Amino acid sequence: MKVRVSQAISMITAFIRAHLVPMVTGSPGIGKSQIIHKIAAEYKLKVIDLRLSQCDPTDLAGFPTIKGNKAGYAPMDTFPIEGDVIPEGYNGWLLFLDEMSSASPAVQAASYKLVLDRMVGTHTLHKNVAIVCAGNLETDNAIVQPMSTALQSRLVHLELVVDALEWVDWATTNAIDHRITSYINFKPGSLYTFKPDHTECTYASPRTWEFADRILKIVGTDSRDLKPMLAGTISEGVASEFLSFCKHFDSLPTISAIVQSPDAIQVPHEPSILFAMTGALSHNASMDNFEQLMKFIKRLPLEFQVVCLRETVRRNKAMLGHKAAQQWIAQNATELF
Repeated sequence: MKVRVSQAISMITAFIRAHLVPMVTGSPGIGKSQIIHKIAAEYKLKVIDLRLSQCDPTDLAGFPTIKGNKAGYAPMDTFPIEGDVIPEGYNGWLLFLDEMSSASPAVQAASYKLVLDRMVGTHTLHKNVAIVCAGNLETDNAIVQPMSTALQSRLVHLELVVDALEWVDWATTNAIDHRITSYINFKPGSLYTFKPDHTECTYASPRTWEFADRILKIVGTDSRDLKPMLAGTISEGVASEFLSFCKHFDSLPTISAIVQSPDAIQVPHEPSILFAMTGALSHNASMDNFEQLMKFIKRLPLEFQVVCLRETVRRNKAMLGHKAAQQWIAQNATELF
């Protein structure tokens, strides 16, 4: 079943509580690993990140060893087993079996006992170990091995998909550059441009847009290095479009001018400029200037008022309590939420 990130988080959590092992598949760069770390942080679980494509069957089944006059298998110290002490500050472990779909058939077979019986060889995993698997899709031209029906039936399956609105909500909450969120609001399809047969060296994705945000925080938009740096991050085509969009910010009235004369500043009509305007307004909104900014915001088309208020609150939750915001919500609550 295809699910969004927010759905995946709640579903994976429920699977873990039901003592089941979810298998999260999805195209590269859409945030599978990030979901795992978010769940681990929320429940104070120490992440054990094991890339199965790099493993040997003995990594999962245990290493042959001699015990007295008998041979046995000693578990790798990767796995917490019964009797191990939970690390201080944690409630347990989250064993993340990444690249499951890229693992060799022998390694996949060695994982049968681990994911179903929670055992490494003859040793039982600690009861406070949660297990989550992840991998790429065969249709993405990723390195994917066929999964046996025996392994399929040991897992519960979710396919992760990208949702632009949900990502923008996350991005504003996590202080991603407002020019990026404004651009994705304007052109949602540019959030994820991956195609299995793409010929460029990279593509736009939630992961690479985060990289672009890091670059923008270091390199100014007037730098000659910015375009080639972004081209190597989100692809040349998307980088060119994004930087062209950023030029709209230079033509916008200043925030101080809007605060001083909110009723006199001309409201733009072109959608790309309106999206840039909402990004600039939400980025610069404060408790001190918001009453004046709201006078201008109310002059925007209603759909752009919604975008602006949503981003403002995501970036600074305290703004939700501002009198001007409360007045707007009283009139437009169904639009905002």
